[in-house]
Amino acid sequence: MKKTKITHAILRFSLAVLSMSCAWAQPSKPTPGETGPYHVSQTFHVGGEGAWDYLTVDPEDQLLFVPRSTHTMVLDAKTGKTVADIPGQKRNHGVAIVPSARRGFITDGEDASVTVFELKTYAVLGKVKTAEDSDGVIYDSASGKVLVVCGDAGVMIPISPDLDLATGKADAAVELGGKPEFLAADGQGKAYINLVDKDQVAVVDTSTMKCVNKWPTSPGGSPVGMSMDVARRRLFIGCRKPQRLVVLSADDGKVLGDLPIGAGVDATKFDRDVFASCGDGTLTVARQTAPGALQVVQTVHTPRGARTMGSDPTTHMLYLPTAEFEPGEGQSRPRPRPGSFMIVVVSPSRN
Repeated sequence: MKKTKITHAILRFSLAVLSMSCAWAQPSKPTPGETGPYHVSQTFHVGGEGAWDYLTVDPEDQLLFVPRSTHTMVLDAKTGKTVADIPGQKRNHGVAIVPSARRGFITDGEDASVTVFELKTYAVLGKVKTAEDSDGVIYDSASGKVLVVCGDAGVMIPISPDLDLATGKADAAVELGGKPEFLAADGQGKAYINLVDKDQVAVVDTSTMKCVNKWPTSPGGSPVGMSMDVARRRLFIGCRKPQRLVVLSADDGKVLGDLPIGAGVDATKFDRDVFASCGDGTLTVARQTAPGALQVVQTVHTPRGARTMGSDPTTHMLYLPTAEFEPGEGQSRPRPRPGSFMIVVVSPSRN
């Protein structure tokens, strides 16, 4: 690799892989005939160049937005075929789409910016300056802002979706007091952000854009994955050290429950059930059995490296990006085989 600057995305990937370096040596395959409420239904062999991070699903148009380092692929969610390819990034991480503004937003950690594109044509409209290591991104309907967390800068930056890209700027940064990873919003004026280096969740009032609280994630540590059951006001936090899926009350931060998960978690999703995708080739499926209580109902076996995912709330399908890997040597991070990038589709066995 010619780049000399190791970005947050690579560090995150390295930490996940180092914790399971021996297991990487022999690539995992989904278990044939696996039974349970979910199964690997198909694999899109996409190919192309670049690493990957967060995958975003557009349920209305059935599209997948897949950052690939220097470009962002737009795929048909039914076939995996490439619909468009958005160029012009340096080290991208995530995508938020705002249909009401007819715009999409791609975080670029190395460029400390967000690339703004038009949703229907995928044309790049311009960039918004953010801060170092721009990473996780969501749209918050309560504030009407795109919220960008910047890991190395330790801030969250709000952006108006209809910003004049020629003259406008992002809003003032919200200091978080730690390294943010991913976030969720309740649609009622609160945003919740994992602080991976503090073992905490920061709470931001999105009406004042102030950090109003911080809650510990113990018994989990190094929190990275974040999702929310908005109706029941529960946060699901995927932690790496130790490897736990932790349930927090979104009202007061009380730990309501936790359970073990695989190594190298990078994402959690809530969609009827709770999912934690891990780089060791496991997708934990947990079900809420009582207020705050979770029970593992299935461990879906996926290819190794499938550590992030997007979910479609209309079809209840999950999309996990990964690739085939060369065997690692000792503690070295295995390299993806050229052209082997794929999207693994996990579907409900019955709706």
